[in-house]
Amino acid sequence: MTRYGDGLAVVTVTYSPGETLDGFLSTLSGATTRPVSVVLADNGSTDGVPERAASESDHVTFLPTGGNLGYGAAANRGVASLSDDYGWVVVANPDLSWAPGSLDVLLEAAKRWPRGGAFGPLIREPNGAVYPSARQLPSLGRGLGHAVFAKVWPGNPWTREYRQEKASIQERTAGWLSGSCLLLRREAFDSVDGFDPRYFMYFEDVDLGDRIGRAGWLNVYVPEAEVVHIGGHSTARASTRMLAAHHSSAYRYLADRHQGPLWAPLRLAVQAGLGLRLKLVTRRG
Repeated sequence: MTRYGDGLAVVTVTYSPGETLDGFLSTLSGATTRPVSVVLADNGSTDGVPERAASESDHVTFLPTGGNLGYGAAANRGVASLSDDYGWVVVANPDLSWAPGSLDVLLEAAKRWPRGGAFGPLIREPNGAVYPSARQLPSLGRGLGHAVFAKVWPGNPWTREYRQEKASIQERTAGWLSGSCLLLRREAFDSVDGFDPRYFMYFEDVDLGDRIGRAGWLNVYVPEAEVVHIGGHSTARASTRMLAAHHSSAYRYLADRHQGPLWAPLRLAVQAGLGLRLKLVTRRG
């Protein structure tokens, strides 16, 4: 097992991030008093912003991945590029704004949770609303109930249990944490071989949280640390491609956990149901 140092690095996956990257980097400087190295794992940006950011700062590295690999695979490349000096890695979207001291608060929490493998802050929408970023794992019943009823009956019990929106805002463990901002103990990240690259987008964080838990680590929600997610979650309309990727990833997650011939009828039913849901959602959109 690799023994890592106590260094801190931030890996963010870029894909023509525009002006949001400037806000990410400028607020990051006030999020921690520690030295921090930043890796821009770039999936084929065409706006020149990541290259410019790296050229203007000695602690920012531009790392082209060679194509649009998806979020998890690019994040893996970024983490793998780091030396063994870095035992703490943040994986975050480039459209975040960091509250002052927020990263230091996450690092302090890590001292209180020696078996903590992933730590997530409280995430706010641009309008100040709290995004439910610390959730239960989508078991078969909970996940399907949420998928079927969330749009037509937002207050259904399966969605409430899954999203944990009514849970008290306090430091606690969770089934999984939003991948838009995660502090990862690198030892824990290594123990599960990082993100599963089969997930191009969506559910890579759900899958990671599940596997971290199965490996004996904890996913810890730390709401005293705050960030604002400018894009992503607050996007009003998702493209057809994004919706298709979301449904495909949802099927992969459930199918991976219900393998073998006995589960084949269920997998077919889930696949058909998600396909129908995608058509309805796309048509409604």
